Amino acid sequence: MNTITAAITAVGAYVPDFVLSNKVLETMVDTNDEWITSRTGIKERRILKDEDKGTSYLAIMAAKDLLAKANIDPLEIDLLIMATATPDMPVASTGVYVATEIGAINAFSYDLQAACSSFLYGMSTAAAYIQSGRYKKVLLIGADKMSSIVDYTDRSTCIIFGDGAGAVLFEPNYEGLGLQDEYLRSDGVGRDFLKIPAGGSLVPTTFETVKDNRHNIIQDGKTVFKYAVTNMADASELILKRNNLTNDDVDWLVPHQANKRIIDATASRMNLEDSKVLMNIEKYGNTTSATLPLVLNDFESLFKKGDTIIFAAFGGGFTWGSIYLKWAYDKK
Repeated sequence: MNTITAAITAVGAYVPDFVLSNKVLETMVDTNDEWITSRTGIKERRILKDEDKGTSYLAIMAAKDLLAKANIDPLEIDLLIMATATPDMPVASTGVYVATEIGAINAFSYDLQAACSSFLYGMSTAAAYIQSGRYKKVLLIGADKMSSIVDYTDRSTCIIFGDGAGAVLFEPNYEGLGLQDEYLRSDGVGRDFLKIPAGGSLVPTTFETVKDNRHNIIQDGKTVFKYAVTNMADASELILKRNNLTNDDVDWLVPHQANKRIIDATASRMNLEDSKVLMNIEKYGNTTSATLPLVLNDFESLFKKGDTIIFAAFGGGFTWGSIYLKWAYDKK
């Protein structure tokens, strides 16, 4: 029997219509377009304004986009993995609801949470299911409604995050394409530097926690930036060395879209030319679990069968890593 590898065979995405630009943010907090752009590379971000819609809506729309583009019957999906840091509810699985709503009633589903590394970790998990030989179609969705946990009076965080979703389908491959190697890491030293302080079992929700605004994301920006630059770059460099790849062998870098300076530092460590570094951070900001699949969707037409792609991400916790993947198809 030929060796099974796990390849991405389809992509889809969804972003809300409402655009929150830097100019609009200037009217909300003490900031300006030049400051935001020079420090983050972000020009605008999308916001899901509907109060009765959560992360599941974003995920459903991205999944439907993939299914329609690839002409796939949702009944064929074996497993749906929902990568998200902003589930609809604390207990009821968002992924389970998404699977039912898109008609994937033969799939089992669950949520995976590793902050901004959620989708990267999800790629590893999806690939393992495929490589086991037990599953043929695994739908991995990365979606976050970050606006639901952002304090729009906090200029250190509200300029960064946006809402969106992306999806990829993993299927078996017998040509040696798909996921080749991974280097995934985590370190609990980061627990206090990027978090939502209340609402979990450690600090349950009370009138006081709501009054004190402890249910929105906070971060020590300088510390997170330092760890992100070092670890994303280290992981990407290591995956190259471990697989005897040079910068010439890499066709594309698909990095987490948190800050352009972090992306630039990672590309510099890999000695990659700018044309190989894929970025859409200026349009969407940091959509957390959705950044990697949104990049794949936006630049899908550039990818050729056999292309070498390096993924890299860093998230709260801390969580980080890099994945080496060979692209499996030419866009029709």
